Amino acid sequence: MDSKKLKWFTVGIIAFNMVWGLGNVVNNYAQQGLSVVTSWLLILALYFIPYALIVGQLGSTFKESKGGVSSWVENVSSKRLAYYAAWTYWVVHIPYLAQKPQAILIALSWAINGNGSFVQSAPVVEVALISLVIFLIFLYLSTKGLSALKVIGGLAGTAMFVMSILFIFLAVGAPAINTSADIATANMGSISSYLPKFNFTYFTTISMLVFAVGGAEKISPYVNQIKDPAKGFPKGMIMLAIMVGISAVLGSIAMGILFASNNIPEDLMANGAYAAFQKLGNYYHVGNFFMIVYALTNTMGQIAALAFSIDAPLQILLADADENFVPNALRKRTAKGTLKNGYLLTGILVSIIILLPILGIQNANELVKWMTNLNSVVMPMRYMWVFFAFMMLNRARKVYESEYKFMKNKTAGFIIGTWCFAFTAFACIMGMVPKLDYAADPKAWTFQLISNIVTPIVLILLGMILPAIARRERRNPKAVGKFQVAE
Repeated sequence: MDSKKLKWFTVGIIAFNMVWGLGNVVNNYAQQGLSVVTSWLLILALYFIPYALIVGQLGSTFKESKGGVSSWVENVSSKRLAYYAAWTYWVVHIPYLAQKPQAILIALSWAINGNGSFVQSAPVVEVALISLVIFLIFLYLSTKGLSALKVIGGLAGTAMFVMSILFIFLAVGAPAINTSADIATANMGSISSYLPKFNFTYFTTISMLVFAVGGAEKISPYVNQIKDPAKGFPKGMIMLAIMVGISAVLGSIAMGILFASNNIPEDLMANGAYAAFQKLGNYYHVGNFFMIVYALTNTMGQIAALAFSIDAPLQILLADADENFVPNALRKRTAKGTLKNGYLLTGILVSIIILLPILGIQNANELVKWMTNLNSVVMPMRYMWVFFAFMMLNRARKVYESEYKFMKNKTAGFIIGTWCFAFTAFACIMGMVPKLDYAADPKAWTFQLISNIVTPIVLILLGMILPAIARRERRNPKAVGKFQVAE
């Protein structure tokens, strides 16, 4: 039996592939420059390692639960809070889905044109409308099933992982192999270059760090598949933290070699990864080869992520939804088993987010930065339910048995859960502050602030409306009959 158990280092590698990507390095370097190296070390020690180990204990405690975070919440609190956890998990994917068509357009533009001119010159209205068409096409295709595309996406995801590691080796080795490869950032040997200024502006950027290291709850199914979970799982998570730390630190140093830390290009979030591979191709005398491979790989990866993220979170929310909280109209399936109204709700919400920037953003580059920052505000909201579940687990009078325990002392466990919960909330709130200069574009700054505050509030309020509709439906089924979907 033990021969079929996973080794701790295997789980560490699986987790690394789930959590990490080159975009994490590029986006955070774009906001903090070379000082992000220190930020990575702090976030790993104070947040990511406790986060991963908390997930380990919850996964081990509720190993029979199939609903993930919402099942954990239901076990330690109530069905109502479990519904809100499931809703949050689904609804935070709305801005994520709205960003994917932009990422596809940018990747294709680099593969075809060999430069980032699309982001620099495309009107926001044009980008929004094309993105909307792409999304609606994949929304329709998702109702038909895209199993082949998801397999291709899995391969593309593995290729992206390889490209992320390859980037570090190529960039760090470039100055040694090619003497004409100039180091863009001066004083990289000075410790002061790596020290951030802990001011208000700095704290508005930490949501991107939290966003980067989040998602550890995906590891939970593997906890009880490890040989000797009590010892093996923490080893795997420490290995994960070391791998993420090395990749983040060396990746940020590699970015410093290619892009000046004190003069970061405005379009780095949108074009940074492609421009980096293009520079590396020139250093290694292979032209645009690295960039084209990355662009094509990223295109397939983004397409698969778009298709998968339309369907999977919706299934988690509605597959076994409680009729006390979710109206029958959303739970009802067609004869082919399609959650038609669920897809319709997804389509409406994502379309609004895609078209919203037309009201207040002037160029495609700011659009990409705003959408990336909006995701860093909204997506971590689902992590807070993990910490809430851990807090309630440590407050419970009932004794829960598990093969692995991060914290045996309940008071200490509750304090650590509270810290992670509060830190995530703080990061999300601070992340709402726009990252552009108010004086340079007051209209765009105001639009971004309002949308960053209103979007998460509206998305959560929508989740509070559904239980009210469900109650009304149970009291008077005929009153909501017009919303039913025909078989």
